[in-house]
Amino acid sequence: MSSDHDASGATASTAAELSAALEAALVRELRARYDYDNDARFARRMTAPVIVLSDSTTHLGRWHSATRTLEISRRLVLDRPWLEVAAVLEHEMAHQFVDEVLGVRDETAHGETFRRVCAERGIDARAAGSPITDPAAAPDPSADRVLERIRKLLALAGSPNQHEAEIAMRKAHELMLRHNIEATTARVERSYELRHLGDPHKRRTRVESDVAGLLSEFFFVKVIRVPVYLPRLGRSGLVYEIAGTHANVEMASHVYAFLLATAERLWAENRHDARVRSGRDRLVYQSGVVGGFRDKLLSERVDLKQTGLVWVGDRTLDGFYRARHPRITTRRQRRSINGAHAAGREAGRTVVLHKPVERGASATAPRLLRG
Repeated sequence: MSSDHDASGATASTAAELSAALEAALVRELRARYDYDNDARFARRMTAPVIVLSDSTTHLGRWHSATRTLEISRRLVLDRPWLEVAAVLEHEMAHQFVDEVLGVRDETAHGETFRRVCAERGIDARAAGSPITDPAAAPDPSADRVLERIRKLLALAGSPNQHEAEIAMRKAHELMLRHNIEATTARVERSYELRHLGDPHKRRTRVESDVAGLLSEFFFVKVIRVPVYLPRLGRSGLVYEIAGTHANVEMASHVYAFLLATAERLWAENRHDARVRSGRDRLVYQSGVVGGFRDKLLSERVDLKQTGLVWVGDRTLDGFYRARHPRITTRRQRRSINGAHAAGREAGRTVVLHKPVERGASATAPRLLRG
């Protein structure tokens, strides 16, 4: 095994220079992230190296054994989401662990030991630092067929005929549930990926929190709120990280955007409802919309349970999620319930999930239309 390991990849644009103060703050953030991962994923078994930013255009990150230096590309940090920056940092830490702690030097850089270390800790084992997926996993034709059928059902769910729209949405719900139950029951090996939802530049709202909870409950993904660093501003923001199969992540991403837009639209249409006291009730009303849509999904799930479709969870995804986030804390939030919330809940029960799922550039990689 070579003493130097790198995460290779290309970025779309040329990185602008940071001021000296912002660059120093960025290095401190990378060191803080290193210390956290060293504690949470590696039981503090590694000694911190020197972390430097490089101007390399051929690799995103690199572990130098001889100089005990961990490089991170400036282009990566400035051009790509923080999820990818963190993935590259973790990747290089895994190389350091194999090299310095395990002392394995007679394998290829991404050999069996390295892949095992990554798998045990929820780290991207690929050479590039994009969001986690399993590069060895073959495309899942059955999942693609299911997503194509859901695309057609959601297109029908946009029908102006409320009855037809409701039936199409229910069928899409049943299809998603059946597919996931069959995949977990048959113990089909599935790969998982990550995606961040939300704008880290803005404060998170109770409505976004409600939608995130709904995704976790009904759309076969794990959801957690995580900090991301904004290097050009020298501060952190918060986003929701979702983990699941490609098809489920696509669907959950669509639902997230759809519900936020729908809640905003229904507020604009109904803000003069007598139960709404003032504009300050906006988030309360929109939270009610999400709650009403949850009521609808819950009712459908109860009906589907009577047909034998019972979702008991995905233990493999649970394991992936726990490895990815070894320290998870939960908090309860208070929700004010008033007339505006009741009005929003009524409106939410009439919402029909729609908008088509459109195919991407590859026939084997359909994606949801976002809007």
